[in-house]
Amino acid sequence: MDRRTFIENVASGLVAAPLAALAQQPKMPAIGFVHLMSPGARERDVLAAFRRGLGDTGYIEGRNVALEYLWAQGQNDRFPLLVAELVRRDVSVIVALESTNSALAAKAATQTIPIVFMQAADPVRIGLVRSFNQPGGNVTGIVLLGVEVAAKRLELLLELVPVGTSIAYLRNPTNPVFAENETRETQMAARARGVTLLFVNVSHQSEFETVFANLVQQKVGALLVSADGFLLSHRDQVVALAARHALPAIYGWPAPGGLICYTANFDDAWRLAGVYTGRILKGEKPANMPVEQVTKVDLIINLKTAKALGLTIPQSLLVRADEVIQ
Repeated sequence: MDRRTFIENVASGLVAAPLAALAQQPKMPAIGFVHLMSPGARERDVLAAFRRGLGDTGYIEGRNVALEYLWAQGQNDRFPLLVAELVRRDVSVIVALESTNSALAAKAATQTIPIVFMQAADPVRIGLVRSFNQPGGNVTGIVLLGVEVAAKRLELLLELVPVGTSIAYLRNPTNPVFAENETRETQMAARARGVTLLFVNVSHQSEFETVFANLVQQKVGALLVSADGFLLSHRDQVVALAARHALPAIYGWPAPGGLICYTANFDDAWRLAGVYTGRILKGEKPANMPVEQVTKVDLIINLKTAKALGLTIPQSLLVRADEVIQ
């Protein structure tokens, strides 16, 4: 072999070696993440909890796993298209958090790609899983205490307002599976306490101003806000309108500035969803992963808001609070 041929062979080997090594590297798994809201400050906070859960199983975004984010911009009817896009991309896992509609859309779209949900409706009753202990199929996840504590929210609100106060119940009809379940529990609790609720629907951001103006005209004395994800996505607007119209309100999710919240611990739920996703990436099958129920519910009372409303929070309520904001 002459010198020129030797050098050419060595050079081609230097090029081929890294290319061969690159070809041998496994493809980074991708998590398809679909969510009702738009990315904002609150979403960054809970996503950090999700990433902590992934980290607990050894997965770090950008290092050994990719996350592909799709946002529904507050529109439940976008989920089928968004989930179809994730299926087209052939992601390793679909993660559908804080929305019953997104979980149902994911299940309808694929029977093979694993799905991790987090929502408040009974997953057995709505057909997401076969049972809590043995989900079966390709779906498992986290259940928040939302519907189950709807009655408790009404009870807490009644402790704050005078007897005979008219109460409105704000809900989102475009999330029918959750709305029907929560409405049933809330209505049963109201009848048991001799309370007549005014049912108020809102499904578009543009409706909030008119809805609250109507509540004032009807002399509503207090407001029960559904734990629905669409309302959560507009929580700042809801809380601001309640403050502007001096309307005592209780919320089913964390509501900075809100009078009182009775809500599942969302950070724990998001972290656990991250853990479940990581376990699936490691090879566990959703069919054999029991649905986890987040049983911790936080009672948060804002004394500053109570003072602005001219309300005195009973001591019996304060001692039960998990957090009191001065």
